[in-house]
Amino acid sequence: MSNCAIVGINWGDEGKGRMVDLLTEKYDVVVRYQGGGNAGHTVINEYGKFALHLIPSGIFRKGVVNILGDGVALDPENLWLEIESIREKGVCITPENLKISNRASLLMPWHRELDALEEQRLADKKYGSTKQGIAPFYSDKYAKKTVMAGELFYPDRLKNHLADLLEWKNLTLVNVYGAKPYTMEMLDMWIKDYCEKIKPFICDTAAFMKDALKKDKKIMFEAQLGSLRDLNCGIYPYTTSSNTTAAFAPVGAGAPGVKIDDIIGVVKAYSTCVGEGPFISELHGDEASDLREAGEEYGAKTGRPRRVGAFDTVATRYGVQVQAATEIALTKLDVLGYMDKIPVCTHYYINEEFTDEFPFPAALAEAKPVIEYMEGWKCDISHIRSWEDLPRNARSYIQFIEEKINCPVTYISVGPERDSIIVRKKEITE
Repeated sequence: MSNCAIVGINWGDEGKGRMVDLLTEKYDVVVRYQGGGNAGHTVINEYGKFALHLIPSGIFRKGVVNILGDGVALDPENLWLEIESIREKGVCITPENLKISNRASLLMPWHRELDALEEQRLADKKYGSTKQGIAPFYSDKYAKKTVMAGELFYPDRLKNHLADLLEWKNLTLVNVYGAKPYTMEMLDMWIKDYCEKIKPFICDTAAFMKDALKKDKKIMFEAQLGSLRDLNCGIYPYTTSSNTTAAFAPVGAGAPGVKIDDIIGVVKAYSTCVGEGPFISELHGDEASDLREAGEEYGAKTGRPRRVGAFDTVATRYGVQVQAATEIALTKLDVLGYMDKIPVCTHYYINEEFTDEFPFPAALAEAKPVIEYMEGWKCDISHIRSWEDLPRNARSYIQFIEEKINCPVTYISVGPERDSIIVRKKEITE
């Protein structure tokens, strides 16, 4: 296995963190290439249970270098608090195993405030933001109104730059939202309390990766969220503000020439969705409550209940195509063990026609799910570690999914722990 990307196929929260944690033993470098602290990757290993928001999920593997790339929304405050909380559990984090690109832009304190103010203004038309400042951050980045991490090493330049940004941003805060203005004293304190503390981790990560590739080191790219939250390919405007696709990984990592050989798409054995926007296969009432409780479906960052639904073959096949996935890791199969009949959304019904094609975002409001039911296996499978030992109905469920999404399932997660995994040989799927 050479360079690899681990990406989400659906709405996010598929279990990417546990797959990165599992597979990083085969890699030398793990790179987060987009997004910020607005989502969480849950990892359970010998150190405990973690909800990672910015730090790559390879941080628990000794000898693995973890990088926050150019495309990340770098929140110094949340990053430092995350470093401290992980260190408290005995995990070593130093500039040797965590590196921050000097070209990553800093998420400023006002970005989070603007995020909350805009959601408040939108009221019942809100996008379902986590209020971590992601949309205002990327808006400013594309407007060339952000500070690059490397500027922390140029204090005179930084001070002048911040003064210009402060004057510009206060115009919006005060005149548009009626909020209090920021001051240079507030920014000085923010730099002292957080930016100075992460400064030792900042370096030329592009040069590091270039050297690593010369030495035949293997790189894993870790995505945040999933295909349907991609700014270009997702359910716009209910998307994130960055590109979650594997194609963007080398660019967001700061190594645009890197070739990705394997793209592992992560999919839950059922559907979940945090936030607003169309969710065609959504379940409601007791059916939803039972599944939510069985899967402990609450947001890793926000704690808010996730919307849950039947496995959606239409959305998943589209996600596989968007990511150009070469194989699938199916997570949380064990959660479905309580069901007599397992619902699967196999088509959409829209404009009085059945379709297998994922619709244009504006048309999703008219789409209805076509649900089929498969026989459940009605037993605990969390102890199983081989394909042959899975109940026949569980294997049939996986094979049905494979046929619908046109991609082989090679990893099957039957629990949150690192070793709760079935590695399915590719020849079985062909």
